[in-house]
Amino acid sequence: MKHEIVEKNIGLMSVLILVVISFGGLAEIVPLFFQDETTKPVEGLKPVNALQLEGRDVYIREGCYTCHSQMIRPFRAETERYGHYSVAGEFVYDHPFQWGSKRTGPDLARVGGRYSDDWHYAHMYNPRDVVPESIMPSYPWLNYRVLDGRHTATKMERLRMLGVPYTDEDIAGAADMVRGKTEMDALVAYLQQLGTVLKDTR
Repeated sequence: MKHEIVEKNIGLMSVLILVVISFGGLAEIVPLFFQDETTKPVEGLKPVNALQLEGRDVYIREGCYTCHSQMIRPFRAETERYGHYSVAGEFVYDHPFQWGSKRTGPDLARVGGRYSDDWHYAHMYNPRDVVPESIMPSYPWLNYRVLDGRHTATKMERLRMLGVPYTDEDIAGAADMVRGKTEMDALVAYLQQLGTVLKDTR
């Protein structure tokens, strides 16, 4: 029988398994490229400004994504704690997106506006000053590293090539917006805009 030929030939069976998985994956993924809810930005979404963009890069460089996800699942326990569940249209301008699945710390998808700037500065400088039980490391050096904005415009130009709608004015003013700010300023600016487009429905 033909199936016995496949079962007795591990190489052939491996190839056929790979083909089946590939077709199954394509059948699941390809339709998403043609659905507005996964490819179009939610109403009111704007790309991060130059300072927030630098803050996102600090967030990535310092490995914040290894302990904090930015994706609220559509489960009652999550929406009651964090707010509206995450939707794909919120992240169409994120390259790379910061969804994540590891939560040593809380999800940050809706952290924007939840705390004051001063709270964030204190929390980053020494988390235990505001959350005594926190195991998060301190990031005091971010207060002393000053941004010069030399590469900010280039980053925005590259992101525009990927479809992020930065204007010529955004790019031209990028260096001035960033220059003289600290990495802490940039990181706080990034955090304060997270999840502010969708209203909290709790």
